[in-house]
Amino acid sequence: MTDPTRSRSGRAVPEHRLRRMRASGLKPPIPDHAEGRRQDENAIVDCGWGRLLFAQTFSDPQTLIEAIRAEAVDRRDIAFYVRDPHVLLGLAPQDLFLDPSHTYRLELATYRPSRRTRRGFSVRRLSSAADAEAVNRIYATRNMVPVPPEFFWTRHDNRSLLYLVAEDAVSGEVIGTVTGIDHSHAFGDRERGSSLWCLAVDPQASHPGIGEALVRRLAEQLATRGVAYMDLSVLHDNEHAIALYEKLGFHRVPFFAVKRKNPINERLFVGPERDEGLNPYAKIIVDEARRRGIHVEITDPEGGFFRLTYGGRSIRCRESLSDLTSAVAMSICDDKAVTRRIVSGAGVKVPEQVEAGGGDDLAGFLERHGKVVVKPARGEQGRGVAVGLETMEEIEDAVAAARAISDRVVVESYVEGLDLRLVVIDYRLVAAAIRRPARIVGDGRSTVRTLIEHQSRRRAAATGGESRIPLDQETERAVRSAGYGLDDVPPPETEITVRKAANLHTGGTIHDVTDEVHPELVAAAVKAARAIEIPVVGIDLLVTSPRGPAYVFIEANERPGLANHEPQPTAERFVDLLFPLAIPQAARMASAGFDQRR
Repeated sequence: MTDPTRSRSGRAVPEHRLRRMRASGLKPPIPDHAEGRRQDENAIVDCGWGRLLFAQTFSDPQTLIEAIRAEAVDRRDIAFYVRDPHVLLGLAPQDLFLDPSHTYRLELATYRPSRRTRRGFSVRRLSSAADAEAVNRIYATRNMVPVPPEFFWTRHDNRSLLYLVAEDAVSGEVIGTVTGIDHSHAFGDRERGSSLWCLAVDPQASHPGIGEALVRRLAEQLATRGVAYMDLSVLHDNEHAIALYEKLGFHRVPFFAVKRKNPINERLFVGPERDEGLNPYAKIIVDEARRRGIHVEITDPEGGFFRLTYGGRSIRCRESLSDLTSAVAMSICDDKAVTRRIVSGAGVKVPEQVEAGGGDDLAGFLERHGKVVVKPARGEQGRGVAVGLETMEEIEDAVAAARAISDRVVVESYVEGLDLRLVVIDYRLVAAAIRRPARIVGDGRSTVRTLIEHQSRRRAAATGGESRIPLDQETERAVRSAGYGLDDVPPPETEITVRKAANLHTGGTIHDVTDEVHPELVAAAVKAARAIEIPVVGIDLLVTSPRGPAYVFIEANERPGLANHEPQPTAERFVDLLFPLAIPQAARMASAGFDQRR
């Protein structure tokens, strides 16, 4: 019979540690594998996205270097716990670089679990192939190396690798993930350590505390095994993550990570480019161009302007707007009334529309439709748009607000439905996504105003500052229509939609539906793009369901954001359009059977 007061290595656990663990509700360590196992030499753990090479088990630096050089294509290997990185770099300066990350440690003997109950989601073990696919989807949104789904599934009950996911209580969707490695099981670690990897939260998730809950659950599960500590590696400039780890009790330790120079890691060892000021919508294109060897000249990072040059061909861009879009097409998209007439003439279904102050009877228009939408005739990013207005007073206030954006204001019939964005490049559908309005979830303690501010900060962090929830008249109206004031405290788990328009720039979220969108909706989007004669466009439809044929056209965006549509290859197809000769050979072969969805 095993002694619960002894660790797996056979050493007695100090009494003071046992008292702390019992007081915090953690179980004492219980041996669950053979005592006396010797620590493996040259220990390597395959994680799917790459391998972890535990440097402390390599006695010979040259052996470690050769192991790092064996990194597979499109994988990311990490040599961790390197005490003397200068030695490795001195022996292989052309192949290796020092990862600009800090190592943090959580002492599990002194860790205190949180007594706070998380609402709206739960944390559990990865348990299905669908979970594995959902984890890869989140990895894609965070630009992380994907893992073959079968790798997850064949190792989901492995004692060395511990996969946890956060699941939304209402939708059942996986909204976060983290991986833990038990070093004792992995390679017989004599220090009884563990490490945390791949913490990632869906940028569209609205619940607070998902990352913290995943880290805590992983720490608590490892602590029950008698693990002494949990380490992690975090980039030195990831301020949000570092703040979370320090809040949980992690502290810096003097260990380093070394990686091989490869295209995945390139930005970490070539130094910063002159594009720090680019927003995510320009940067996703610039990154793809550089990956293909296309020369990039940033002309105005703040405005998102850059020039791409390849093989004697040079094209200027402002994010996804390029020289290939004509001034006529741009002017059509710029005026919502003109856009509506052009696409309607091509047979695309449009809502009824009148112009405010144009002699039309707005009161009669409202009476006929019950609810209306007010928007500037010219404008973008959802500014000045008011949705679902039911009184003349609301319409007049909305028209006055919209006139601050454009001297002409249009009023449209309101149609219930989901906001569907279809990105059409070269008259082919590349991505389709449902855009949902900004929302908050009550916690029983915070006011609506505080919840909005917190959610706005989370959206800004997830989108590089591009998405924020403004505390303006439209937000206040949406909150009021839900039965609350900004200073009210909603009950726990109460969901409140705080914007009527589902625009990303005003805090909305985006959810990929490319693989399930109905052919009629695709046909409508392509038809609208051809009517405008625009090669790159974001077509917005209101639909009852992305799987059904019913829709009504809302507007066309001549500069659609290509970011946030992961895993769809929006930037890749944009660069394909600009520079067909730069298309990789593998992509050319794959495109032979590509569904053009015309």
